[in-house]
Amino acid sequence: MTFRTLDDAPSLAGKTALVRVDFNVPMEDGKVTEDTRLRVAIPTINRLRDAGARVVLLAHFDRPNGKVVPSMSLKYIVDELCEVLGAPVHFAGDCVGDEARAALADLDVGGVLLLENVRFHPGEEANDPAFARQLAELGDLYVNDAFSAAHRAHASTEGLARLLPAYAGESMRRELDALEAALGKPQKPVIGIVGGAKVSTKLDLLKNLVGQLDRLAIGGGMANTFLFAQGIDIGGSLAERDMADTALEILAEARARRCEILLPVDFVVATEVKPGAAARTVVAGQPLSADDKILDAGPASVARLVDALTASKTLIWNGPLGVFEVPPFDTATVAVAHHAAALARAGVLTAVGGGGDTVAALHHAGVADDMTFVSTAGGAFLEWMEGKPLPGVEALQA
Repeated sequence: MTFRTLDDAPSLAGKTALVRVDFNVPMEDGKVTEDTRLRVAIPTINRLRDAGARVVLLAHFDRPNGKVVPSMSLKYIVDELCEVLGAPVHFAGDCVGDEARAALADLDVGGVLLLENVRFHPGEEANDPAFARQLAELGDLYVNDAFSAAHRAHASTEGLARLLPAYAGESMRRELDALEAALGKPQKPVIGIVGGAKVSTKLDLLKNLVGQLDRLAIGGGMANTFLFAQGIDIGGSLAERDMADTALEILAEARARRCEILLPVDFVVATEVKPGAAARTVVAGQPLSADDKILDAGPASVARLVDALTASKTLIWNGPLGVFEVPPFDTATVAVAHHAAALARAGVLTAVGGGGDTVAALHHAGVADDMTFVSTAGGAFLEWMEGKPLPGVEALQA
């Protein structure tokens, strides 16, 4: 896929750029507690400022459902954004209408203006053309730098891009380039790791990946469902036993598409999920008691996956291999993460990961910065892996 970037934009001097960012940051008592999403927007903001443009930021926060909810105002992030940007940030108490126009009229070249939560208007999530036109009246061009919201066909993510010259911002560009390298035009062999609790939440993902990958490793509670479907004793482990037939269909489809499925050949079991719980390693097929719970992949499974990573050129990762939040059941996830990161650092593996649990697991392992790319976009990253079109990205196609 080719898409328009700021490299394709004509002179920006004196222009007003409407920039869709993702400032849906963690907050506590009116304070930002984690500023990653603010920081990733800075390269785009500064590029536009340096080119002589006025920068008007569009964002949502939480789910006010089309109503003004004072506690969901974006005014609470202004001070933190000023600090991260190292420059003043002005604020308007609405994203359209007289208040927004007045604030824009006072904005100097190179200035930055944050507009109020676009979701305070019902027209945002409804992708109402009239609301999109109100937004478009404020600017000369549109820049989407919020991949995490690109799976939503909202006024500020899709509708606006149809009304103004539209471009991908620097963060969006990095995300799309990484995803293209992982599944669009990857170097083969390509391996995927998919974990998580339930097969039912990742059916579309699994069905798409078996047609795209050379190998697919399945871990977490999801793997238990596949093991159960093949008649392997999983004791009292978390599993969707009613999805057994579906699991077998996915395995059959993988065989037909020549995608090798890697399921655990051994696992770590315990009778309770708590830090430092007594645990033992069991080879797949050995009997388990009703109290035994599979909580992590075992050492033989890890060794096989490490070998598969070494033989691969591209990795796409979504979901941990075990209950990584509770040591010692983080062992497999940490070991595989370390190996993937080492290969990425050596330049022999393009390693892309994404999704909330995956990001947390990679940070837990201390290797998030060593991966080729880690996407913080949850739903958008998952839908992209499922092969679904993302409206906010489609609107940027060249």
